[in-house]
Amino acid sequence: MNKIKQDAGLLVLALRLVVGWTYFSAFWRRTILVDKLDPELTGYIGAKFNHFLPHALGIKPIIQYLVEHPDALQFNMILFTMIEGLVGLFILLGFFTRIMSLGVLSLALGILLGSGWIGTTCLDEWQIGVLGVATGFVLFLTGSEKYSADYYLIKSGYAISKKSWFPWLGSGSLPVRTPLLHKIVLTGSILILALTLSTNQIFHGGLWGPLHNKSVKPKLEISEATIKNDTLSFDIFRTEGVDVYGSWVIEISLLDQQKNPILFLQQNALTTLAPEHISNYYIAKIRPGKHSLEVPLGAKAKIHISNTLLSNLNTGIYTIKITDISGAFWQHSFKHE
Repeated sequence: MNKIKQDAGLLVLALRLVVGWTYFSAFWRRTILVDKLDPELTGYIGAKFNHFLPHALGIKPIIQYLVEHPDALQFNMILFTMIEGLVGLFILLGFFTRIMSLGVLSLALGILLGSGWIGTTCLDEWQIGVLGVATGFVLFLTGSEKYSADYYLIKSGYAISKKSWFPWLGSGSLPVRTPLLHKIVLTGSILILALTLSTNQIFHGGLWGPLHNKSVKPKLEISEATIKNDTLSFDIFRTEGVDVYGSWVIEISLLDQQKNPILFLQQNALTTLAPEHISNYYIAKIRPGKHSLEVPLGAKAKIHISNTLLSNLNTGIYTIKITDISGAFWQHSFKHE
């Protein structure tokens, strides 16, 4: 039986250490350097998770459920952080390398599917995701050799290292015949390449044009508009733009069919909107800021605007126009009966 050479585990030492720190540092940042697991504090990781929502691939229903249920979101953010810390530490130490490499692959796949569309300059999250998946696969094939806890267990002759399952979960020679190993390497590599190319195209148009980047400019979607009695209600959902900055809304207008303004709220009115006028759906909140209405990425809320001018409107088509401080604006037409 031909076996994979253990030297491969030594040659990927730098890769193992870097990817180990990449995941362990997530735990370190959120718990030791700054508390990012408290929903009441600025920088809460759950809000970042909410940013993934608009264009997540495949796992969008899971993300939406969590951001709609803050308690479940916090529990999962704590659990996710603990798993990242454990996987990263074990990879750094080279302890149960192969099973932890599958953890690296799984975590990277989650990052890729959830946030691979985010990145203002270099497609940041997509690159982290695909490289993490590939790294996890390589570390599974190689395991760890010298300078690892697995190597110490094997060389010291500990009973655990002699178990038939240890090469599959830890390190050492994989009990796989050479022809089958070649097929595993080729098949896994082709699947990861296919994942890379498909997500590059879906998220960014990276294979054939036009290229697009949903993280560059803010985009607001307006829906569910109604006028009842003297109250205009509608949903705002921020689906694109930079994740670390909000969209700053400086004017909301209601126009008639001839595009004449019936009602408009400017900065002063938007900064003093009462809490009962904004019903947020998710953990990321649309809220009045100092100079505008702030709309973070992934935030969605129903806005209620009451005014006596809305009491006796004729039946017809009306348009809501929302203007950002950048000058960009979005419109939504609806029928009032």
